[in-house]
Amino acid sequence: MFEGKKIVLGICGSIAAYKAALLTRLLVKAGAEVKVVMTDSAAAFIGPLTLATLSKNEVQRAYYQQETGKWNSHVELGLWADALLIAPATANTLAKMASGFCDNLLTAVYLSARCPVVVAPAMDLDMWKHPATQGNIDTLILHGVKLINPVAGELASGLNGQGRMAEPEDILTFLETELCTQGPLQGKTALVTAGPTYEAIDPVRFIGNHSSGKMGYAIAEELAALGAQVELVSGPVSLSIRHPQVRTTPVVSGLEMEQAIDQLAAHADIIVMSAAVADYRPAAVAQKKIKKKDAQFSIDLVKTTDILSRLGRLKKDGQVLVGFALETDSEETNALTKLKTKNLDLIVLNSLKDQGAGFGFDTNKVTLIDSSLKKNIFPLKSKKEVAADVCRAILDVIRQKTIS
Repeated sequence: MFEGKKIVLGICGSIAAYKAALLTRLLVKAGAEVKVVMTDSAAAFIGPLTLATLSKNEVQRAYYQQETGKWNSHVELGLWADALLIAPATANTLAKMASGFCDNLLTAVYLSARCPVVVAPAMDLDMWKHPATQGNIDTLILHGVKLINPVAGELASGLNGQGRMAEPEDILTFLETELCTQGPLQGKTALVTAGPTYEAIDPVRFIGNHSSGKMGYAIAEELAALGAQVELVSGPVSLSIRHPQVRTTPVVSGLEMEQAIDQLAAHADIIVMSAAVADYRPAAVAQKKIKKKDAQFSIDLVKTTDILSRLGRLKKDGQVLVGFALETDSEETNALTKLKTKNLDLIVLNSLKDQGAGFGFDTNKVTLIDSSLKKNIFPLKSKKEVAADVCRAILDVIRQKTIS
């Protein structure tokens, strides 16, 4: 897949630098020519000799090598590369890149590069979550830099959370997508919601539903495979996605999901609302656990925001909006009403009457109806296969919008 591709691999000072050895080996084995540029801090974590041996090229660390009198031209490196991959990328280097500082060879290569630039951050949990870091990430994405999100796990500090650099194999998969394939959704951003919401009654109990999130996660993965950059807003589920083009925002309540969607929807080309958001929530949340004492007990409920309806009202030209209808009766009538009143381009209908469909299953049986009322009825399939059907229908909607 990488035959003839020229990769500049930038390595920063992080404990994750040890993974750069395997990453270099994988790239070379896949056919790429790799030139490594290290910061001085990176050399404290992994030896340049190791990387020079694996890459079959001299490792470059400075503009000028006093021992040999050789000048390392950042301009030549930037023009030579088909891709600049910085892995691991530290908070410090990300800040320099976002601000245009170039006080070392690697940041100078970044400013000189005309090729795609990809960063795989690695840092501690609180450093990654800090508003300054997230602001720098947003700036870099605005400048066209591709982000391979760090993953959650045990960190060098002993904390557990997001901050681990993606595994070399996943980074390789991301680069394959960036350099070696051009999916039909390349350059597009998709927003997908998945899972249930939990509406708190007290610190212990909540109102929820049986959604597993499997359908939404399968759709997010399929959209990413087609080239889209995917923002997945997920309710509390036991699933995870390791695809480098999927960034997950975990939420619990309908209000949290609404707030996350408000931040992301305006920039999305495709919105797929597969989450099972609660229709009602308690009017007041008890601050302490409610004790069992009365024979009868009631809770006042208030309606939650209809997020899908609001997205339909705010839908931009060219934006594709997909809704789901899980019904128990008058299935098609209810789905058609939802399709029209909420200004959807496509609705995915499934019925709890169908064996093997609905919450919790690995399979689903759906009917897809678009805004022209074209209907496709599918047999029972795996949710991965259903996701492919849904994404094909989305591509059809995009083609129709392009023609019109």
